[in-house]
Amino acid sequence: MTTSALRTEAQGNMVTESYRGPASRSDIVRQVMVIVALAVTIFVNYLSQVLPLNGRTAGEISDSFPVRFTPAGYVFSIWSVIYQGLIAYAIYQALPGQRANPRLRAITWPFILSCMANSTWIFAWHYGYYTVALVIIALLAISLAVLYARLYPYFPTVTTAEQWTTHIPFRIYLGWATVATIANTTITLYNFGWQGAPFGAPVWAAILLVVASIIGLFFAVGLRDAAYTLVLVWAFVGIYVKQTDAPLTAYTAL
Repeated sequence: MTTSALRTEAQGNMVTESYRGPASRSDIVRQVMVIVALAVTIFVNYLSQVLPLNGRTAGEISDSFPVRFTPAGYVFSIWSVIYQGLIAYAIYQALPGQRANPRLRAITWPFILSCMANSTWIFAWHYGYYTVALVIIALLAISLAVLYARLYPYFPTVTTAEQWTTHIPFRIYLGWATVATIANTTITLYNFGWQGAPFGAPVWAAILLVVASIIGLFFAVGLRDAAYTLVLVWAFVGIYVKQTDAPLTAYTAL
């Protein structure tokens, strides 16, 4: 085993040491809490689109702001992939054989916090509390980053089933939360009346794309995380498609 692999394993052991031990009744409660938290999140998101909340869908609200860090509508279909992955995680962690899994124990509360943030963001966004929505989406990203950090050291050593039901779904989710946080920031600034001075909206969008690209390179090269990186690529292509009338933004996205 290489030195880096040993270091990664040691870091992982430190992360989950306090979560080791035989299965108990509290683990069953934990498994149920995860399922309930996800079910509530999906239900709130479903209602927000079907009703829709406050008379507009999330996409319609986003389109009402002339900001440049906004991808084409089809890009938001990634939510279906995210929720399918989260459902797979909820089912996997609920299996009797996973009750004492220290990795799943370690991510329970970050996951529940992410569900709370997801659901409350919906209400803040639909009812026009954009600054509050930005704070909430940042909390969502932070909770997913904590979850990611707790899972990351184990990816090479866990089963394929755990990789595809737990690790990869959350990598995709964190990637999209990164994009959403940047997009929410631009919308909040616009809502405050900032028009991008002194550079203008297209230049700032290009700058944000460069920042997002640097983050993506860190995950791609430093962490060797293809799932997270592909989400950013998906978003960048969508920004190119949406912003073809602003060549600087569009070509920076590529």
